[in-house]
Amino acid sequence: MGIGIVAGAVGASLVVLIVLFKMMWRVAEPNEALIISGSNHKNEGLGDGMGFRIVTGRGTLVVPGVQAVRKLSLDLNETQLSVECVTHQGIPLKVRGVVIFKVGDDFVSIANAARRFLDQQKLMSERVHIVFAGHLRAIVGGLTVEDMIRDREKLTGQARSACGTEMEKLGLIVDSLQIHEIEDPTGYIKNLAAPHAAAVQRDARIAQAEANRRATEAEQQAAARMSEATRDSEILQAGYQAERDQASARARQAGPLADAASRQEVVVQETRVAELEGLRKEQQLQAEVRKPADAMAYETRTLAEAERDARISAAQAKARETELASAATATATRVTGEAEAAAAHAKGLAVAEATRAKGLAEAEAIKARAAALAENQEAVVAQQLAERWPEIVEAGASAFGNVDQMVLLNGADGMAEMFAKALTMGGTGLGLARQLLATMGPNGAERPAAAVPAARGGEEVTTVEITVGDDA
Repeated sequence: MGIGIVAGAVGASLVVLIVLFKMMWRVAEPNEALIISGSNHKNEGLGDGMGFRIVTGRGTLVVPGVQAVRKLSLDLNETQLSVECVTHQGIPLKVRGVVIFKVGDDFVSIANAARRFLDQQKLMSERVHIVFAGHLRAIVGGLTVEDMIRDREKLTGQARSACGTEMEKLGLIVDSLQIHEIEDPTGYIKNLAAPHAAAVQRDARIAQAEANRRATEAEQQAAARMSEATRDSEILQAGYQAERDQASARARQAGPLADAASRQEVVVQETRVAELEGLRKEQQLQAEVRKPADAMAYETRTLAEAERDARISAAQAKARETELASAATATATRVTGEAEAAAAHAKGLAVAEATRAKGLAEAEAIKARAAALAENQEAVVAQQLAERWPEIVEAGASAFGNVDQMVLLNGADGMAEMFAKALTMGGTGLGLARQLLATMGPNGAERPAAAVPAARGGEEVTTVEITVGDDA
């Protein structure tokens, strides 16, 4: 039983010790610092006799009733700045910005912040706003509006530098200072920006006009390219359509062409057959007509030659017989006969030569007249008329044979006119010309006189009656 009591006492003691440890042990969070007061402690970087101890990021024992433990936040804080300032030019402005700050991480900053804000941490932003507002007014008073607009970093840097010492005394550090806006109730900034705005607007309008021009050019070029592409497409389509039409035409013509080719082949074959038939008929004619005719002609020619040879032989024999019979008398009369024969022979030769020369001359004349008549019939007729002109005039004058008296009014001209009318009306000259042409054969040779009708008998003669006055 005694062991149980001892064990219970030990267990109770342990529980009491654990409870006391829990009550005495304090741990600092990463974003806070423990300020332990009630005993004299020595901290790194701080002098002796601070009267409090600073603990960050670890745990420590605190004697309840003897030491007091409070926390100091190390979180970020911010304060909105809205400060009315006057520039070096005397222009009122309102500066808006934000300051982000926190308690420093070193023990000195924590100690300074603990002495000033440990019980007033909610008023920390207000205090910081007051500090920055005063310094901003001082800084802006030394600057112009142009400096503030063109170089805000300068304003921010000067503000941070001016507030750094005071913030350090407060145990605070500035993480960020941003100037958001500079308000100009007088419109100075707006007027200051007006020339630039006008220039910008001008440049914008110029740029817009240039952009519009380029866009228009691009659109026109695109339209031209589209038109060109459309033209090329239409040309290609027309070419394709032409090829299709040509193919269709060839397809449509294929049947008629094939029929024509077939008909052409038939005609060629028929022509070949006709040629073969003609050759066959020609060979048949050669075999059936020409060769028998040649044989008959050969027979006739052979018989005629044999008859001629027989007559020649008979004549020779008769001449031989006569020669032998007259051989006796030939000697007596040989001298006389030879002389007479020589004379007759010479006379016959002369007559034959004259006849031959005349025949050749007439033949040459006929040949020349035929050639001339073939080439220029009018010239030959004119020549013949000229040769027979006396006869023609005589025939024309015969129309006046029954005229006793004639009255001429125009002298020689009237006589020529009357003679021409008589020739024309009577037709005597025309009949004589026709008679002359009728005497000419096909080759220009003259026909026998018996074959040509008389001019007055063969042609109708018109008689001209002429009335002659009583006193002529």
